[in-house]
Amino acid sequence: MEAFTPEELALLRRLVGRMIPASREYDVPGADDPAIFAEIAETLASASLPLRAMLATLDAAGTASASPGVIDGKIHTLFVTHEAVMGQTVTVVAQCYYRDDRVMRSLNMEPRAPFPQGFEIEQGDWSLLDPVRARPKLWRDAP
Repeated sequence: MEAFTPEELALLRRLVGRMIPASREYDVPGADDPAIFAEIAETLASASLPLRAMLATLDAAGTASASPGVIDGKIHTLFVTHEAVMGQTVTVVAQCYYRDDRVMRSLNMEPRAPFPQGFEIEQGDWSLLDPVRARPKLWRDAP
């Protein structure tokens, strides 16, 4: 059995396309790009039951034919009504999106696995952590 029906895939594709739209300015695809979306759908297939319930909510709201502004409002509502599923969906969408070679190149990053070579990260301003270090202890000592 397929994880999602064609209608559910269409709704999911529209949803992720609104989460990360394509950008001509940066020459990057959106999350609804066929290659990226295929990976998203495959990854989310394991959570298809809760996600199907969320997609049914979108479908019942007439999202398939709604304007982008209406869809954005529905997405905001989903963060309240389906918080766990939306959290998982956002995580998967971001992970799949930033694994795409085109997106990595747009960030001036070599499209490869981060290990074993790693990536150089510019040192930041460690003094930004001073307010955190100055806070009182938030834990109790173990017996």
